[in-house]
Amino acid sequence: MSGVQKGEAPREVIAAIATAPGRGGIGVVRVSGPSLAAFVEALLGRVPAPRMATFARFHDAHGAVIDEGLALFFPAPHSFTGEDVLELHGHGGPVVLQLLLERCLGLGARLARPGEFTERAFLSGKIDLAQAEAVADLIDASTRAAARGAARSLTGEFSRAVRALQERLIEARMWVEASLDFPEEDLELIAAARIREKVGETLSSLDRLLENARQGALLRRGLHVVIAGAPNVGKSSLLNALMGEERAIVTDIAGTTRDVLREAIQIEGIPLYVIDTAGLRATDDPVERIGVARTREAISQADAVLALRALDRPEAAPLKEVLALAPPEVPVIEVVNKIDLTGEAPRREAGEDGRIRERVWLSARTGEGLELLRAALLEVAGWHAHGEDVVLARERHLEALREARRALEAALETGEALELLAEELRAAHRALGRILGEYDIEDLLGEIFSRFCIGK
Repeated sequence: MSGVQKGEAPREVIAAIATAPGRGGIGVVRVSGPSLAAFVEALLGRVPAPRMATFARFHDAHGAVIDEGLALFFPAPHSFTGEDVLELHGHGGPVVLQLLLERCLGLGARLARPGEFTERAFLSGKIDLAQAEAVADLIDASTRAAARGAARSLTGEFSRAVRALQERLIEARMWVEASLDFPEEDLELIAAARIREKVGETLSSLDRLLENARQGALLRRGLHVVIAGAPNVGKSSLLNALMGEERAIVTDIAGTTRDVLREAIQIEGIPLYVIDTAGLRATDDPVERIGVARTREAISQADAVLALRALDRPEAAPLKEVLALAPPEVPVIEVVNKIDLTGEAPRREAGEDGRIRERVWLSARTGEGLELLRAALLEVAGWHAHGEDVVLARERHLEALREARRALEAALETGEALELLAEELRAAHRALGRILGEYDIEDLLGEIFSRFCIGK
């Protein structure tokens, strides 16, 4: 950030290619800035009618035609950024688009930073910070469920829920301030009851939003699941079964897998990144030793671990090592493979050890029990079917909601100390405001928008 505050329009004209790199049928160059009429006329020879797609030829500095296509002009303030915006839709060749961009830069524009168009939309009050982040999340969505969640956040569904909580807090704070300003005994008793009622209602609503946001964060980032176990217990076979295709090499030779193999799958729209690893064992092979070391590192960084053992190799079950490597908060599912060899039935059982969430019996070769494992992974992830009401959220949103919740819980424990109650309510209000970009955001904006693609 350059010290620009929300509501303060940046004065420079910016331009960028807004379509993805490479060749395509159509390419778009986007320009935004104050008073673009002269800029547009120099480029097109005229200013198109506002918000109407108009056929135009795009000229270089000598009047020669660079390309021809459609021009759309959005005068301020009725545009995405709140400034004058020009979009040039031409042919999608990289050379043509670069020539068109260079012409815009020659007319006085500068190359836009990643995310700068969306940043200007935020600074001009067109969208709040949660909606701005949803723009990037919609572009980056890896599943349909994530795309739908990002779209709901972009339309303001998440922001409206946060503002509804803020309104409840404002009412509670008004009662507190009234009690402090007019400390008559009757008013104080009435206010205390009303404040606690309002705080309790707000806390219940916040819990519902926090659960929704937690589900949305899971949709956005996915779950990293590590398959660990001894050699030849079926780790690669299980990965292939979950993928539905042969992605990992499977042989009877112990130590086939020498490195981690990471593949993305979906379970009910939830992205899971399943990591096949080298078998845990002592070995003199220097390459395999590196693979085992990487296995241990992957287990230590996992969101969940599948500790795999096979019924034909009961001695090959390094479960204690897996539990020692996995952080205490990481759930471990013990998977018993190769039930097709013994006639065991596929099933789920509660884990006997406090560290083992449950045990799933299956056959990676036949697919028996795979649905049980998928269901167990969803439960480990904490996913619950929410239909169409999940909004995409980020870790910073979750932390702000948790901070607001801690403040509200503290508010309910302040007793008759109204000054302390007022401070806790203020802290909760401020935490919610950070989600929307109302407080303490200058350092945050550079981090958020730097992750956008150029032209957005």
